[in-house]
Amino acid sequence: MTQPTEIRRAAALLETALALAGQAVPVLPLRAGKVPFGNCRSCRDNACGGRPNMKVPGPCDCPRVCHAWAAATTDPAVLTGRPWTPVWEQTQAVAYHPGGAGLTVVDLDNDQAVTWARQTLPATRTVPTTRGEHWIYKGTMRSVNGVRDGVDIKSSMSYARWLGPGTGTMTGLPDVVRTLTVKAPAAVRSLTAAAPAPGGGGQCPHRTPVYLDRGIAMAEQRITEAREAVHATVYRTFLAVLSAHGRCGCLTDTHIGRLFTAAQAKGESFRHCTDAWTNALTRLGL
Repeated sequence: MTQPTEIRRAAALLETALALAGQAVPVLPLRAGKVPFGNCRSCRDNACGGRPNMKVPGPCDCPRVCHAWAAATTDPAVLTGRPWTPVWEQTQAVAYHPGGAGLTVVDLDNDQAVTWARQTLPATRTVPTTRGEHWIYKGTMRSVNGVRDGVDIKSSMSYARWLGPGTGTMTGLPDVVRTLTVKAPAAVRSLTAAAPAPGGGGQCPHRTPVYLDRGIAMAEQRITEAREAVHATVYRTFLAVLSAHGRCGCLTDTHIGRLFTAAQAKGESFRHCTDAWTNALTRLGL
């Protein structure tokens, strides 16, 4: 039998969820252990098609609290509807989908991580947690755990506990946070084999290194400023660089590494960068 205190707690959590949903923040309940509710029988083991592997909720239309972050909603009718009503009685906390709200949470899980953030990251809104702080920025990126000791990035395809509005003015997502997810050492270690520089053999039109450096800088900027169709932008940029500099043998692993780093900072995987580079080489006959 549900106790009065549990009823009051459930009502308070639902009230918090509805308030956040009213501010266009997608929310979901968390059960004991502060984890999402498991899939229902119909959706078990992603038999329904599975939303966690999708970048946006879908294609499953299950009305229950399934699929973790992908269940997050701003619809009050869903939050208060029959499939969700008994869930609130078992709920221990409210969570939200940062990426769905256009946000990124830098989750700092210990004192050392907090100290590092204060010395390294631009100031923004902060929320105290049990062991550290959440730093919240405007903007989205891919979510990656363990980018540093005690530091997780929670944005797209992830969830974060709601621990209050926090303090401070929320600022835009800085490049220093985006680059935390770039695994530069792995890229450099395998770059020569995976994305070789063209062998050259043509006549070099570059009278000074400045021409080449300017071209690489412009390519980096084009990738960095991409707001949509990042995959296509990376490929077209690689193609343009190789068209201009691929036949004279001037490109080095350092130049290619700069391009790969810019692409990975936008969320591209090293494998996609390699594929895009190889496809551009093939198209140009290099």
